Amino acid sequence: MRIDIISIFPEMFESPFGHSLLKKAQDEDLIDINLYNLRDFIEDRHRQVDDVPYGGGSGMVMKPEPFFEAVLKITGSKEVEEAKKKAKIILLSPQGRRFDQKIVEALSREKRLILLCGRYEGVDERVRGYLATDELSIGDYILSGGEIPVMVVVDAIARLLPGVVGDERSLEEESFTSELLEYPQYTRPQTYRTWKVPEILLSGDHRKIAEWRRKKALENTFDKRRDLLKKASLTRDDKEFLEILKKEPKIGRSLNGKLD
Repeated sequence: MRIDIISIFPEMFESPFGHSLLKKAQDEDLIDINLYNLRDFIEDRHRQVDDVPYGGGSGMVMKPEPFFEAVLKITGSKEVEEAKKKAKIILLSPQGRRFDQKIVEALSREKRLILLCGRYEGVDERVRGYLATDELSIGDYILSGGEIPVMVVVDAIARLLPGVVGDERSLEEESFTSELLEYPQYTRPQTYRTWKVPEILLSGDHRKIAEWRRKKALENTFDKRRDLLKKASLTRDDKEFLEILKKEPKIGRSLNGKLD
């Protein structure tokens, strides 16, 4: 997969992309990340990429020309529609679709992405309307620009590319992949201070362990992100267990769980 990132601060990406899984993915040619400075695509000798908004108002708005010119040049296209056929062009913005695991999975199947980082009071509407093919938001809050959201998007996508994560089976059990939060995880030592690993995990009975983990995932989601249950694929046993949780106050449950 190739990912092109257009920003006025491309140097912000050097450290996060130079470590851990993203570094490994690039070193092994599993992902090709290219950084572009938006100011390199403006002919103004001052390299100004923003201007005052028409109609008045505070702050500055990013101009359309450098975004269009950048996309056309890096895709080798003469027209915008031609560029759109070569890559999915995504603007990171608070107005975009809420970024989630289903979107991550869909984007991980694309061959090429171009990610546009906004700044200041926003981006000229013509970028959103005529250049971007999609618009994403990582949450209902305001950041200084699109750089950090782009880092989130790239990291989430890279983890799903074949070969990036060592044990790909672990991806299947992570939070949100199964539409639920993940079940509790434990490792050595078996007892730390007075806190012990749940006995069921030491039993060797894989069927019972799987059942315990499913219940704990349901319990975790019920307690922390009940909204996810509305979209989750639930079995009859899942629904019956949730009915028990509704009647059992959280304060009445132990860390290891009374509802085994």
